[in-house]
Amino acid sequence: MSPAATVVADLAAPLLAVVLGTAGAGKLFGRGGPRSASRTALARLLGGGDRAARALRGLGALELLLCAVLLALPPSVATGGAATALGAGFLGYLGYARRAAPGASCGCTAGDDGPVGGRAVIRAAVVLAGGVAVALARHPWWIVVPSHPAATSGAVLAALAGAVALAPDRWRLPWRRLRLRLTGHPLDGTRAVTRVPVAATVELLERSLAWQSAAPLVRSALLDHWDDDGWRILQYSGVHGGGGGARPVVVLFALDAAASRDGVREPAVRVSVLDADTGEAVALTA
Repeated sequence: MSPAATVVADLAAPLLAVVLGTAGAGKLFGRGGPRSASRTALARLLGGGDRAARALRGLGALELLLCAVLLALPPSVATGGAATALGAGFLGYLGYARRAAPGASCGCTAGDDGPVGGRAVIRAAVVLAGGVAVALARHPWWIVVPSHPAATSGAVLAALAGAVALAPDRWRLPWRRLRLRLTGHPLDGTRAVTRVPVAATVELLERSLAWQSAAPLVRSALLDHWDDDGWRILQYSGVHGGGGGARPVVVLFALDAAASRDGVREPAVRVSVLDADTGEAVALTA
């Protein structure tokens, strides 16, 4: 390997440890237990939410153990092989989940309750690639970090950017709110500043004919919302189609940002369905 590739491989252990540690802590200590586990494809595979919850807690403990090994011990083929096998297992499970239970979540992280999408597959591939890199590493990370500060800083920044891009939708909300605080709300000074509560908009939506027509696609609670040009956009995850042709989608509803039940009986609602992986528009009816 080139010197640059060697440094990257040497830094893979702590970066992979953060990925596994975060996911493992969410599974082992996250709230919800059997109730959230029952919504995963693992419940169908194992025959029940209780079994799925126990399996997820066991997997979380394994991820935390591997995290500790990656941080505390020098890299080795055995450690890298274990992480590679874990990543390959994740990919196999995700393939099963998309085929056998397209509307279910994977249970990969504590904040991801939508159907399996491209980000989950990429996260599993990152674990597999990280395991390969650890197996190829030559030096412990605690030796490489002080001797290559520039490469370390670049790797950390790249890892943070990747983590934000691949994070579940619920984990991305704080970043969006921070961006609005730093850059200002795009609708400041417009009529949307009336600030109708989001809960009131959701209640209005769920009483509309548009919701009744699109509800069969929806598989999640409200994941995100924002205001744009007088409209309030509400984002949900869902599944379009059935059987082998089912695919995860993003369902977007747009309502008047100033509307509420007190003033509107039947709101005007725009509905958009987008493929969760490609972003392409999908017809509302299968």
